[in-house]
Amino acid sequence: MTLQDLRYLVALVDHGHFGRAAEACHVSQPTLSTQIKKLEAQLGVTLFERTNRSVRVTAYGEEVVARARQILTDVEAIANVGRRVAGPLVGTFSLGVIPTLGPYLLPWLVPALNSDYPELRLAVHEDLTAALIERLVSHRLDAALVALPVEDGRLEMLPLFDEPFWFAEPKGGEALAEVLTKDDLRGRRLLVLTEGHCMRDQVLSLCRTPDREAEEDFRATSLETIRQMVATGMGSTLLPAMAVEEFRNRGVTVRPLDAGLGRRIGLVWRRSYPRSRDLQLVARTLRNHLPRGVSSLVAKDLP
Repeated sequence: MTLQDLRYLVALVDHGHFGRAAEACHVSQPTLSTQIKKLEAQLGVTLFERTNRSVRVTAYGEEVVARARQILTDVEAIANVGRRVAGPLVGTFSLGVIPTLGPYLLPWLVPALNSDYPELRLAVHEDLTAALIERLVSHRLDAALVALPVEDGRLEMLPLFDEPFWFAEPKGGEALAEVLTKDDLRGRRLLVLTEGHCMRDQVLSLCRTPDREAEEDFRATSLETIRQMVATGMGSTLLPAMAVEEFRNRGVTVRPLDAGLGRRIGLVWRRSYPRSRDLQLVARTLRNHLPRGVSSLVAKDLP
């Protein structure tokens, strides 16, 4: 039995599918399947019930998986001892980020981290919130930058900054107030992102009225796609503040919203994560290098 065997085991439980687990572990499906069978033979128990459509962990498997997770956590803690001796933020740090944040924050954050911690090797993974959380709990990310709140008892979270939303419409659109209120948004047919993006839900919560149906909404996979749709006159949308400069003067008019209409961004990580000092250092660097348009949060600012 090896640590890699335990990683295969945990990945298979987390993904519930041999192909996806193999992809996550960067091995072929036959390799992962063979190693799982060898582990079952070595332990003398059946860890998974296999059908053509699903893979379900057995009662024996659940106990083994729980212990495997603890072992992997302990190994991570042991490795962290060496990192502490070497210094803060030395070696690889895997950071997840949501797609509506990454293109606008990372160009500021990555150079700042490289400058503050030259021995850091930052590995960035961009994905939707649910996928990032799955990667966190399966020990494939160190931390992630997401919109808060995140309701998951397995995770800790640290609020970092508030980012207001802006209203964007085609140039020459209808005359609106210089600063829009929540009432101004009610009933508007806004272009929104596809399901799974947390910003989609945030936008719809501001403009939804009881007689609106989700099927009426335009949907896109990225903010850049939405920008092009707005510029061609297909509708209006809401933007996070850091994306505004990318949209301004590109066939789009942008206007601020009333104070408090926006999102809160924070850092999330596993409760068992051993490098808490590194997380605080990442948070400090980020707060010290935030772009314009967002409000840094410290403990005294939080409710």
